[in-house]
Amino acid sequence: MINSKLPNIETSIFAKMSKMAADHNALNLSQGFPNFPSDPALNALVDQAMSDGYNQYAPMPGDFGLRMEISKKIETLHDRFYNPETEITITAGATQAIFTIIAATISKGDEVIIFTPAYDCYAPTVELFGGKIVPIQLKPPFYSVDWQQVADMISSKTKMIIINSPHNPSGMLFSKEDMLELQDLAEKNDLLVLSDEVYEHIIFDGNVHQSASKFEALAERSFVTASFGKTFHNTGWKMGYCAAPENLMKEFQKVHQFVVFCVNHPIQKALATYLKDENHYLKLSNFYQQKRDFFLHLMEGSNFKIVPSKGTYFQMLDFSEISTENDIAFAERLTKKHKIATIPTSVFNEGRKDFKQIRVCFAKTDETLAEAAKILREL
Repeated sequence: MINSKLPNIETSIFAKMSKMAADHNALNLSQGFPNFPSDPALNALVDQAMSDGYNQYAPMPGDFGLRMEISKKIETLHDRFYNPETEITITAGATQAIFTIIAATISKGDEVIIFTPAYDCYAPTVELFGGKIVPIQLKPPFYSVDWQQVADMISSKTKMIIINSPHNPSGMLFSKEDMLELQDLAEKNDLLVLSDEVYEHIIFDGNVHQSASKFEALAERSFVTASFGKTFHNTGWKMGYCAAPENLMKEFQKVHQFVVFCVNHPIQKALATYLKDENHYLKLSNFYQQKRDFFLHLMEGSNFKIVPSKGTYFQMLDFSEISTENDIAFAERLTKKHKIATIPTSVFNEGRKDFKQIRVCFAKTDETLAEAAKILREL
């Protein structure tokens, strides 16, 4: 017999809703993946790398050329130099980076503060290594952080704070003031920070991404994670990276080498070349803002209450004027009866608190978004 280390963990809501979408032939706006192709030029670079023979193990920290390009990108955007030799590691997606960070740093009894609604890998991974989650619930419509509440929740056992900006599922952004508050608390209480920045290049309305890398004292105690899959429309490639000061990265790599050792070599070679053109990521915000605005324009006159997303490729829809159902029942009915799959957001909240909101992904073709909006407007 096996005594489960995660006895209360169920199949993820993403897998459930995607399966339900397939079973009921519904439009799938649930799981966060684009339904349009990655750049053929990037695909060709992968093909070329395979033809050139990069089909065996990559170096454990990742292809050095790719690490150099990541270092240049971060220094250009955030004025922080990460040594590509010792402070950057290429990972099998950001989720593997997050798992490895927690595995390397969290021990039995350590407390980790997270902000809910939270991406669903944070809490189980902390619990897997004997840590305790201390959730702080953010509230609609703006999901802003009360930093005095955060300060009050810090104890002698607090080891880490996990942040996610741009924030999935709410679409909120941490401001410069938020990051300075975080930096102050982390310094005063000697805390580590895990900064999940997978939507770093998807920021709207002229806002600027406030990376943990931008703030000197914060960067010295932070692991920063990012995702090429989110940035370049190929989530199935599962490619990401982690950047951290050398003393933290040493601990990260001790675990990383036994989790995956290294990740896909030809894709790393391709990305190293692709990143040399900064337009491949700098134009992403405009690309997705057009999709957000297109979808919101189509949703005008609907019975949903909507606060436009400030980042990510997700939009929250408040259905409180449409139904008194809980959000899970509402999302299931939408999928089965109305043929559109979304994500109920209570599953990400402390105690599954239901704010009558669903999350939709607008990383879709205009045709898909138009069809989805037509269904939603009729509710």
